[in-house]
Amino acid sequence: MDFWSFFWLLVWSFCFVAYLMILFHIFGDLFRDRELGGFAKVLWVIVLIVFPFLSALVYLVVRGHGMADREMASAERQRAAQEDYIRSVAAKPAYSPTDQLSQAKSLLDSGAISQEEYSQIKARALS
Repeated sequence: MDFWSFFWLLVWSFCFVAYLMILFHIFGDLFRDRELGGFAKVLWVIVLIVFPFLSALVYLVVRGHGMADREMASAERQRAAQEDYIRSVAAKPAYSPTDQLSQAKSLLDSGAISQEEYSQIKARALS
C-alpha cells in the first residue's frame, strides 16, 4: 500500500467515524425530544436510513438550534441534580460532642467499655 492509498483510507475512515458520531447524536436527540410526536420520529428514522447523508444534513439545518437547546437543558438538569446530591450528602450532620458523650456513657454503664476508654472518648469529643 503506497502513501496516498493509506492517506485516503485515513481520510475516508475519519469521515465515516465523524458521520457515525453525528448520526448517533441525531438519534439521541430524536428520542430525547418530548415535543416531537412518535410518527415524526419514525419518519425521521426511516429518512435517515434511506437517505443517510442528505437527511443528516437537513436534520442539522432544520432542527440544529433546538438540538443545542435540548442538549444544554439536559446538561443543566444533570448539573442541578448533581449539586442537589452533593448538598444533601454534605448537609448530613456528624455526631455532636454531646451525642458522642451520651453514647459513650451508655456504653460505660452497660460495661461494654472501660473507664479509661470512656475518658479517651470524652477527651476526643471535647477537643
